[in-house]
Amino acid sequence: MHDHEDKKSHYQKDSLTLVGAVALGTGVMIGAGIFALTGQMAQMTGSLFPLAFLSAAVVVLFSAYSYVKLSNTYPSAGGIAMYLKKAYGSTVTTAFHSLLMYFSMVIAQSFLARTFGTYTLQLFGIDDSSVLVPTLGAGLLLVAFLINLSANKMIEGVASVLGFIKIGGIVLFGIVGVMVAGTVEVDFSTVSPDASTSGATIAGFIGATALGILAFKGFTTITNSGSELTDPHRNVGRAIMISIGLCVVIYTLVGFGVASNLSLEQIIETRNYSLAAAAKPALGEYAVWFTVVLAMIATAGGVIASIFAVSRMLAMLTDMKLVPHSHFGMPGSIQKHTLVYTVILGLLLTIFFDLTRIAAMGIIFYLIMDMAIHWGVLRHLRDEVGAKRAFPMVAIILDLIVLAGFVWIKINSDPLVLGVAGVVMLVILLVEILFLRHNPIEPKKHNHG
Repeated sequence: MHDHEDKKSHYQKDSLTLVGAVALGTGVMIGAGIFALTGQMAQMTGSLFPLAFLSAAVVVLFSAYSYVKLSNTYPSAGGIAMYLKKAYGSTVTTAFHSLLMYFSMVIAQSFLARTFGTYTLQLFGIDDSSVLVPTLGAGLLLVAFLINLSANKMIEGVASVLGFIKIGGIVLFGIVGVMVAGTVEVDFSTVSPDASTSGATIAGFIGATALGILAFKGFTTITNSGSELTDPHRNVGRAIMISIGLCVVIYTLVGFGVASNLSLEQIIETRNYSLAAAAKPALGEYAVWFTVVLAMIATAGGVIASIFAVSRMLAMLTDMKLVPHSHFGMPGSIQKHTLVYTVILGLLLTIFFDLTRIAAMGIIFYLIMDMAIHWGVLRHLRDEVGAKRAFPMVAIILDLIVLAGFVWIKINSDPLVLGVAGVVMLVILLVEILFLRHNPIEPKKHNHG
């Protein structure tokens, strides 16, 4: 009996506050969003990259509408997995898109881990191509794993402390960077070397917007805290909007701070650690140390928050009987098992993929899943959650435009990553079709048939 209980997922009701949920959300969002993506976005769209952050914010705000409506109606530890199930039932559609979100979140934590390694090496003047980058990233994942084995209050406490330090430090960097530069003027006519024609410039801006969305998408991790958050029917939605609002201000500040202190060529050259590079001309060597330590704190907090959220999502999918699961002889709850699987998968990605390709796969998976959420609201749940038709419709159109632009950029610059993403999605789809065919779920009455 006791052993059977151990194999269930356990969620501690009211163990997470609104502040804690915001800290977890911004932890994932801010973690790598500005520390590694700034340079990659500049490479795609030139000096327009601060505007690409704002463009991404517009897309995300339309997207957030559906999640806020869903979370207010169905607060759950499964978050997105539960929303998809409400819309599509216990089907391959639900399982496939839930796993796309799961993998995009694991990719995000690997992105954070490698960013941690990249910035840490700047303290010692070691090139970011060193094998120490994945080694340090793997070490961070293991430490975050140990922290996530503890109680929610400790996870919330660590994430909150790191979150306050990080947000304060990044805001300070942005303000001081602009003040030292003496201006917030940016030459928006300077295009990326990869976007010399007007068509390429438009596609590059859309591609950079896609990467900007990756910097905001961490808000979805908040939806996985519904079973543990105090007053979840109100606070999940609040936490989402507060997190997005904070990030809009911070990303805008930092984008202009970097653009005011580095030339476009310098931003692209140092794309994996552009904030550290921008700190040097603005404030000298001590500022580089400050920025690097800030990046280490931000990415560490992000990994802790990401593992917390993503392992809960996989546990919920397991409870729904939508994914295969094996205990492999491990004791403890399913939630602890999914924590182990999530960290192992994150370690593999951190060791074998570079930052650019990790980011590309993450945004492709996320946008496809995001469109499924909005279609589910539009087609099946609109009346139930009290949503207006216009918002999910616009969100789908914006997602399609951004995904098309990003895929076009990658066809011309890195078709291999599109091939890998396509193969992974095909494997997920086939595995789920076979699993659900051999492990059918007893159908329940579904009003959206």
